[in-house]
Amino acid sequence: MNLVDTLPTVGLDELNAEAALLTRVDRKYVVPAADLDLLLTGTPGLRVLEVGGRRESRYESTYLDTVGLDSWTSSAHRRRRRWKVRTRVYADTGECWLEVKTRGRRGATVKERLPHPGGDRLSVPEACGPWVREQLGQAHVSGVDPYGLVPTLHTAYARTTFLLPGGTGRATVDRDLRWVTGHGTAEVGDVLVVETKSGSTGPGPLDRRLWDLGHRPVRISKYGTGLALLTPGLPGNRWHRVTSRHLAGHLTIKAGVLA
Repeated sequence: MNLVDTLPTVGLDELNAEAALLTRVDRKYVVPAADLDLLLTGTPGLRVLEVGGRRESRYESTYLDTVGLDSWTSSAHRRRRRWKVRTRVYADTGECWLEVKTRGRRGATVKERLPHPGGDRLSVPEACGPWVREQLGQAHVSGVDPYGLVPTLHTAYARTTFLLPGGTGRATVDRDLRWVTGHGTAEVGDVLVVETKSGSTGPGPLDRRLWDLGHRPVRISKYGTGLALLTPGLPGNRWHRVTSRHLAGHLTIKAGVLA
């Protein structure tokens, strides 16, 4: 039996009540899949999110950027006014959201979202343009036309979400990560992307357990890394270490393959 199946569960409403954390401090790790049981058994008090009898959900995201890749560039060069706009689909239910992510004080991630009205998921819907502009403006991001954004990267993965003990936050574990662009596909096997999300800057119990196992936070952005891997001539300096060290040997890249 999978160890995740033995953990006590938490519902979505309770998870959001205790740790919605739309403004948060994130730490990301790339971990061999074989280490998952050690990670979970060494962190007492974890509860796993269960929705509709499922403890794992399939996510699909489409990132929207300017033709000049201003969003990607802001992340690649660690600019203070970093931002992302994406549509996110919960593939098991078909539920879709439009999301805007920006940087807040002290490097905190700020995520705002609203239900996608349906229809075209490859652009900002007409009714949502003012909302996107407002979210970017609140983060002091200017000069971005929401209606000029185009799809640049599609990601898909399976996610398991955990509520950390003692109100210390939540964590996600993503597997079977797949990137798709007009240039091809990239897939990752046998490794997990673990992300801890906390309302404070201090490490939580899962961070400490990861450190005990020899894992340290790494720079990995699904958007930044995926686009750098698949776009000829696009520099990937910020993510060179994670791709050459943590993902090396686990990546399958197929140029020109879209499905």
